[in-house]
Amino acid sequence: MSPAPEHARSGEPDPEPIRAGAAAPPRRALLIGASRGLGLALAGEWAGHGWHVTATVRGSGGDGLRELADRRPGAVEVETVDITVPEQIAALRDRLRESTFDLLFVNAGVASEVEQTVAETPTEEFVRLMVTNALSPMRVVEALRDLVRPDGTIGVMSSGQGSVANNERGGHEVYRGSKAALNTFMRSYAARHRDDAQTLVLMAPGWVQTALGGAGARLTIEESIPNVVSTLDGLHGRGGLHYVDYLGRTVPW
Repeated sequence: MSPAPEHARSGEPDPEPIRAGAAAPPRRALLIGASRGLGLALAGEWAGHGWHVTATVRGSGGDGLRELADRRPGAVEVETVDITVPEQIAALRDRLRESTFDLLFVNAGVASEVEQTVAETPTEEFVRLMVTNALSPMRVVEALRDLVRPDGTIGVMSSGQGSVANNERGGHEVYRGSKAALNTFMRSYAARHRDDAQTLVLMAPGWVQTALGGAGARLTIEESIPNVVSTLDGLHGRGGLHYVDYLGRTVPW
């Protein structure tokens, strides 16, 4: 005689059968930094693919994201956080403590307003870029990692300019340095969590026509972001750390 099912032996009710043809629940993304540019486009792209997107803005801004949420009720949820303020990261973590996400993606980045060498850069400007581009994204990853499924993905928006090996032209020194620092910090994070099944991604979206990239950039948002989403989706379940561009090509460290 076959043993009784585990739920029967424990006195639990039979599990509810899965109905034929029932739709799978939508995948869930937590997108940090979606008020404009690449972040706003990412929110729209994921929502358009049937994801439920929880996306953040800083303070009372983010009219574009709020308009997207109005157009896609139930698909896009707006949260607020300034990732340079640790207390706000902790408060966001507390508000989302009952949520589970398939993907956490941190889209953060500021550029220097004046082209200067690192030695010419005022200390306050150097600190602003390093805190926003390198330190704060890692604080977000550390604080929110346990909201991501064990087989989910954690990604951060890096840059091709963060590649030390590819830096043969110079320029944008502090921005380059901040993204290279972010890459190194993610590599250290990956080493500490080498036994985890989560996939880690450093994404280089290409030179895109945004407020940060400028009007003369090579790519439009429409040429970059759908490929970013496709590349992230293709890396799902792979595990390990991947430094790739928007077309899925490995970027040299």
